[in-house]
Amino acid sequence: MDVTEGDGGAAGRAGGRLTTGEVARRLGVAPTTVRSWDRRYGLGPAAHTGGRHRRWTTEDLALLERMCALTATGLPPAEAARLALDGPEPDPPPAGESTARIPRPAAPDRRGTGADPRPGAVRQECKGVTRAALRLDAAALDRLLDTAIEEHGLVTAWTEVIMPTLQAVGRRWENSGQRYVEVEHFLSWHVSGALRRHAPPAVADRAGATTVLACAPAENHTLPLEVLAAALAEQGLPVRMFGGALPVDSLVAAVRRTGPAVVGLWAQSRTTASRPLAQHVSAIEWGVRGARRRPVVLTLGPGWAGQTLPDMPHPPGLAEAVAAVRSAVSR
Repeated sequence: MDVTEGDGGAAGRAGGRLTTGEVARRLGVAPTTVRSWDRRYGLGPAAHTGGRHRRWTTEDLALLERMCALTATGLPPAEAARLALDGPEPDPPPAGESTARIPRPAAPDRRGTGADPRPGAVRQECKGVTRAALRLDAAALDRLLDTAIEEHGLVTAWTEVIMPTLQAVGRRWENSGQRYVEVEHFLSWHVSGALRRHAPPAVADRAGATTVLACAPAENHTLPLEVLAAALAEQGLPVRMFGGALPVDSLVAAVRRTGPAVVGLWAQSRTTASRPLAQHVSAIEWGVRGARRRPVVLTLGPGWAGQTLPDMPHPPGLAEAVAAVRSAVSR
């Protein structure tokens, strides 16, 4: 370990320059990453002291900040380093002249199926979102999430960018001895914020067209329901969102009070999926005698997998869930 670069307090400064440890903290990356960029791509400080001890100036820091910004867009590190060394992007030229923009890797064709992405089929944006989340870079993460939703729409952004990124962070957590929990929470919070920023205004209730969305009791994973609520509002369909861990009595009361066409019940795990509850909600009736209706219950989430429920669709992805709601509302 290079102790002289590890802490970087006032004693670690040399002539006002920063140690590698200080630079890493300012950038939100590991010191080993900073050293790797120096060794592999030539993004090192202008001067060294004591042979191998790096000391970074404000100009050196600005170069690394450009590197971080470029990798946050999903560019491979080698390409990002080349562009960072070329200098910041110039101001736009006067009207009528051509403009040069940072090249962006081509994205794969949109699938929109909600299926688990195969290697090489995930959008390049996933890498940028993952890196921003791992750095706990709030500004970059919000910018990348907003761009994905604006460019691709809610359904495609969720299916091809956000969900694969959440899965990748979850795998890191599972495979690292429960490290990265803070990253998972950080990413989930910012995804929720992005969904709220881009969700259309709430649609007024229409008789026989409302959808009730709730997590099963003891289930607190709300993000999939949040994106479904936003996607339905985008389709002009009214939604009543009740969020996480709604008690059984409260769910039944909400269904009786609103008379929804559809009830979506989310369960992340088999321990929270309740077949008797879904059947009970499906049997609730309202309306005048002789013309009473029942809701279509959608069993949403991996917790319902393998549980055969007659007349209760189990859409495999977001696009299919939106289609199932539209079909039930139009009956």
